[in-house]
This record gives sequence, C-alpha cells and structure tokens, in this order.
Amino acid sequence: MWQDRGVSERSDAIVVGAGIVGLATARALAVRHRLAVTVLEKEPEVARHQTGHNSGVVHSGLYYRPGSAKAALSAAGREALYRYCAERGIPHERCGKLVVATSPEEVARLDALAERGRANGLGGLCRLSPGEMREREPHVAGLAGLLVPETGIVDFRAVCRAFATDLGAAGGSVRFGAPCRRVRTGSSEVVVETPAGAFRASALVNCAGLQSDRVARLAGERPAVRIVPFRGDYYLLHPERRGLVRHLIYPVPDPELPFLGVHFTRRVDGSVEAGPNAVLAWKREGYGRASFSLGDSLETLAFPGLWRMAGGYLRIGWEEYRRAWSRRLFVRSLQRLVPEIGEGDVVRGGSGVRAQALDRSGRLLDDFHLLAGERALHVLNAPSPAATASLAIGEEVAARVVESFGLGRR
Repeated sequence: MWQDRGVSERSDAIVVGAGIVGLATARALAVRHRLAVTVLEKEPEVARHQTGHNSGVVHSGLYYRPGSAKAALSAAGREALYRYCAERGIPHERCGKLVVATSPEEVARLDALAERGRANGLGGLCRLSPGEMREREPHVAGLAGLLVPETGIVDFRAVCRAFATDLGAAGGSVRFGAPCRRVRTGSSEVVVETPAGAFRASALVNCAGLQSDRVARLAGERPAVRIVPFRGDYYLLHPERRGLVRHLIYPVPDPELPFLGVHFTRRVDGSVEAGPNAVLAWKREGYGRASFSLGDSLETLAFPGLWRMAGGYLRIGWEEYRRAWSRRLFVRSLQRLVPEIGEGDVVRGGSGVRAQALDRSGRLLDDFHLLAGERALHVLNAPSPAATASLAIGEEVAARVVESFGLGRR
C-alpha cells in the first residue's frame, strides 16, 4: 500500500509523461520560459511507449489537410527537428520516400496527394513513371509514383535523451518510477501524488499518451474522448534481403481508412521494417499479439463510441486481425509494392501501440486535441506527426501553459 511521503519538491510546472511530446514541452518551459520543471514518468527511462516503438520516420506533412494544426506543426517541427539533430549529432537522414500507386484509382489519388503536399509547402515533389521509380527503387512495382524528398528517418529515442539532457541543463528534472496515483487541484496550485512522493506546482501538463485520459480523470476532468489503443505489428527484412528496399516505400492512402496501410521503412541502423497493420489492442501498453488486460479491455468495450466506430470498419477490422496472425497475408500486402518479397524474407519485428482518441459518436480524432482544466492542460490526442513536430508542439503547448496559468520568468 502506497503512503503519502509528503511534498518532495515545488516546481513551476509538472509534466506527466517522458515521451517525446512531454519532454519537448518540458524542455520549452525550462529553456525558453526559464521555469522550474519536473517531469513525472512511471517507467525507468524515457520513451518507453509510443515514442520508443514508432517507425522512426520524420514525416513531411504530405497527407494533412491544409490549414490543420497537423499541417502547420508538421512543417515547422520537421525543419526544427532536422536542425536540432544536426546540431546534436543525432543519427538522422533526409532520405525521401516514394509513394506508389498500384491501380488507376490510386493514380488519380496520387495527383490529389501531390496538390495537397504543395498546398502544405512541400518542395521537390516529383511525379515518377514506372521506369523512374525503378531507378530509385529497383524492386518496386506500380503505375506511378510520387517522390517526397523532405521525408526522413531518425532515432527518436536519441532525440528524447537529448531533450532530457537539455531539460537537466536548464535546471529541470525527470523523476522515474513516479506514476500518478492522485491529482489534487486548487485555485493556485496542483499536487500530484506518486509512489515516489508528492509533487506540487503552479500548473500541470498532461502528456501521458496512452494514459492521458486517465490522468485527466484523476485531475477531476470528464473528457469527452476515450483513448482506444491500436496495435501495429512490424516484420523485419532479413539482412541479406535489405537490398529490396533502398529508402522508404509507401502506398497511396485510402481516404476511407484512418491508417496508412503497410509500408517499408529503412531505419537509421540500416534495418528495414515492413508494416504496420492496425488492430484494436486489448491492453494499452501491450506489445505482443496475445497481450491482454481485463481492465483495459472492459474500459474500451464499455465506451459507446467504440461500437459506433466499429460498425463502419467490420470488414476491414477482420482483415487486419487475420493479417496480424498470418505471415502469408501480411507478405501478400507487402507484395503490392515489392513483388519479389517472400515469406522467407521476413522475420517478426516489434510492435507499437497508438493512443487513438475516440469520441462518443465513434469519430476517430485525426488532429491534436487539448483540454484545459483547473491549473492543468491535458494533451488528449497527439497523433502522427507528433514525434516529427515535437519541438513545435512543445513550444506551442508551453506558451499556452505560461499564458493560461500566469507563469512568470524566474
């Protein structure tokens, strides 16, 4: 049984969650606004969940609706991230990606995608013929392609470690093994109780990702959205078959689906990932196909928005589940882009769990969603490109916290 050890320290701001959004926000509060910041993280190290399980892609902003928060933050954050990585010597590469159309319908969508990319300020977009595609990716198959030069790859765990170093240099700290057990808010301060002690501050920033709606409820909020976890599984190409993919190869996204579909990603360590699929996860932090939590499952199933959402995706959801358990079906999906790949060319890789916010109507939120509370700001949806745009998101969230709660300079 946990017992209150008393308030261990006082900060200007507490940030819950040492993923990339939480650390970027804490860094901005400490470095730009010169505030005393404490990050509370329940795990023993940074980037243990969404950030540490993503594909390592620096997104260009190609897909996002012009004028949306995602489009604006992606453009600003992408370039800021490239500069930051170059300054800090963090492994990264602006390698570009190839979006491949494999049917006449997809060719038409490819043209619309290029127009959207230009509206979002992307330079160097180039339509490629089948022959031109094979000059870049000799093993790819398709009717047409779109080259997106500004896409890249990076080690996001290394980025998080660098953010934490910056935070420490500015006088902030990350407290590990400190999950939120209780949040008490008042007119002038917030107290977060954890097994590591109680922490007091003038403001709380909830960047807890997969647990963000739960932290919001601990703080007395009644968010209209629920975090519904979706697991994505990856395969890895055998080292001797990595030559099948030189850079990044993506399909043309289906506008009726909420996820991109399986694709190929070369990582900064030279490995090549294939995936992910997208299936409802039965544990918020479960990274295996058989991972299960009764509490998480019941909470998901009890939310009416899940059933309203599921009604529109029954066939697709069933296909995704079949593919999650069948290497043959997974590889068949990959063969649409690279026909030469076979079942013997891949081995099971890791998995990630996406914290997807869902409202009661069954709508999957596709943009950032923040909820302001008493002495607290809750980041309840931070979809891709959250990692890419983390520096820009951190600056924006930090500025809003400073303004909303009257935090002054030290």
